[in-house]
Amino acid sequence: DSTADIAPERAKELGITVVPLTVLFGDEAYRDGIDLDGPAFYAKLTSSPVTPTTSAPSPGVFEEAYRQMVKDGATAVLAISLGGSLSATYAAALNAAQRVSAETGVPFEVVDSHTVSGGFGLPAIIVAKEAQTGASLEQLKARAESLLSRVHLIASLDTLEYLQRGGRIGRARMLLGTLLNVKPLLEVREGQVLPLENVRTRSKAQERVAQIVTKLGEIEAVAIVSSNDSVRDQFTGLVKTFWQGPIEQFTLGPVVGTHAGPGAGGIIAITRE
Repeated sequence: DSTADIAPERAKELGITVVPLTVLFGDEAYRDGIDLDGPAFYAKLTSSPVTPTTSAPSPGVFEEAYRQMVKDGATAVLAISLGGSLSATYAAALNAAQRVSAETGVPFEVVDSHTVSGGFGLPAIIVAKEAQTGASLEQLKARAESLLSRVHLIASLDTLEYLQRGGRIGRARMLLGTLLNVKPLLEVREGQVLPLENVRTRSKAQERVAQIVTKLGEIEAVAIVSSNDSVRDQFTGLVKTFWQGPIEQFTLGPVVGTHAGPGAGGIIAITRE
């Protein structure tokens, strides 16, 4: 789904079908990444008096996407979803897969990522590349679950305000109200937004994120998630101090941005088995 924050051109290149969630500014509905992209969303977020909300796709939206894939020749489908404890998206994806599989005979597997954004976008890209080499559905599902079990998403936010507004703050609430103008560090793990610490400035927070990642152990793959080019460039420079391999880039789209807010970013690392 669209909260993987995979760029449209990257998805097309890898044969990944993306089902959009919806962002609502009052009565105005926008499909994530289709009707509203990241830059336009953040401009609207900071200027609109309306607090946006988000909505999961219905099972019918997933069914339409699945049927089109089968029509286009898919002989098996692996769906990887936004964490089920964070959204109703996984339940909708699973419900639709069961219906379409029963109707068409095409096997479907739906995996709950237990995470968000590039936290499952990076594993999805890795698995999609392996799908192109002819791996079986069973192999791809096992590979996806293995990668997801080793994903670490460490992020810094400019503020917890948006996470609190959207009701996704969870245990990160304990970081509220400790100091004025601090930057909270969070980890998304096992479907929860977990608090790490507060840091006084954005640059120090970004440096601290990189320090935490370097202590995770040997790394298999790395990506950066960011709300804008400035945050992306800062994290890229930090990652290059400890990682010489390719770095996937994910821009936090409208749905994730509704909860993370402007100025958010982080590093995703998949540790080796």
